[in-house]
Amino acid sequence: MQTPREICLKLLDATERGQAYSNIALDSALKRYPDLRDIDRRFISALYYSVLERRLTLDAVIDSLCDRPADRLSPELRQILRMGVCQILYMDSVPESAAVNESVKLASKLKNSGAAGFVNALLRSFIRGGCKLPKSGVKFKDLSVEYSCPEWIVGSFIRDYGEETALGILKSSLGRAPMTARLNTCKFSYEGIIAELSVQNVSVKDIPFADGCVELSGCGSVESLSAYQKGMLHIQDLSCQICCRELGPKSGETVLDLCSAPGGKTFTVAELMGDDGRVYAYDLHPNRVKLIASGAERLGLGSVTAGVNNAKIFSGSVPMADRILCDVPCSGLGVIRRKPEIKYRHESELLSLPNTQYEILSASSRYLKAGGVLVYSTCTLRRCENEDIVEKFLSENSDFTPVKLDGFTDWNTTILPQTYGSDGFFIAKLARKR
Repeated sequence: MQTPREICLKLLDATERGQAYSNIALDSALKRYPDLRDIDRRFISALYYSVLERRLTLDAVIDSLCDRPADRLSPELRQILRMGVCQILYMDSVPESAAVNESVKLASKLKNSGAAGFVNALLRSFIRGGCKLPKSGVKFKDLSVEYSCPEWIVGSFIRDYGEETALGILKSSLGRAPMTARLNTCKFSYEGIIAELSVQNVSVKDIPFADGCVELSGCGSVESLSAYQKGMLHIQDLSCQICCRELGPKSGETVLDLCSAPGGKTFTVAELMGDDGRVYAYDLHPNRVKLIASGAERLGLGSVTAGVNNAKIFSGSVPMADRILCDVPCSGLGVIRRKPEIKYRHESELLSLPNTQYEILSASSRYLKAGGVLVYSTCTLRRCENEDIVEKFLSENSDFTPVKLDGFTDWNTTILPQTYGSDGFFIAKLARKR
């Protein structure tokens, strides 16, 4: 039987090689070890996510203590050192001696005969030095190390929001996000759903300003809950639910969700409509369309039709709609707390995103009926993917006009993660003139 740290080491290696998103990789790994104790599952999850989200900080510490940069060490040795430093710095439940000894045990299993001694010396040197983070005196670099966020992202946040707000974003990007759900009250009573959850000792906290949105705790694997299996809820962040509310879907309307997979917003829209009307949910990839269809079936949402479509290209087979949700692919910098690995992409990988987003918005707008409403949204916090896109669209499409959001003071808003404890999110509301 592998130890929890050995399992975590394999997980980190697989994630860094780009085999899967962190949440998918972790869920898959834990399912392969059904005999793991709950305490070990929690430890693996905590260490795995802590190493992922603090990687830049951990590498900076390693670089400051050895004559080889972290990226020049073998992948296994680098991950072992990261795990050791992470336990010392961020896991109060692990004694420093245990963090060192367990890291040395992992290193002793490597082919490199000197690895164990190297790990022991480096970690003990870090402890003797007071476990301090290295400082350069350069603002962006030191903030990057402190919050384990690439310098280009730190600079982007500061340019777009100012230093004070940017620091709030960086602080909110670390730690575990709350688990929020949308209750399927169009098929079940609120009381019935809460009673079903209480049977499995799940704690439920209402979010007062978002009807149907609750925070769950003590539930472990959501898929194992009877309430989930019966279609009483789906997991969805508060910001996404606010976005669907701002779309304002009404019973009997035709609604398009043009970048739908895995379907969470589609389901919320259908529920807000009382499952009365038509909600067409599209995605480019057939396997992801199947996820939408199966989710709608579990929730009993007969108004949902899932199909394959390229959102960048106008298609005559897509119906005209009263309302359109245009939730475009983005850099995801509002959800790095949930998927910390995405912040380590190079800025150059994102250069084409604004063009793609504009193409999708332009094509999507052609499906909107006169007098209809379109919501453009992202889960990123970069102005070049948000305000710049919709402002350019409005300047080039005189038949569209901005519409004030129901819950905010303007026609567009950025929900910062520090405001509600939710994901970072951008929403803009437009209407086609009659």
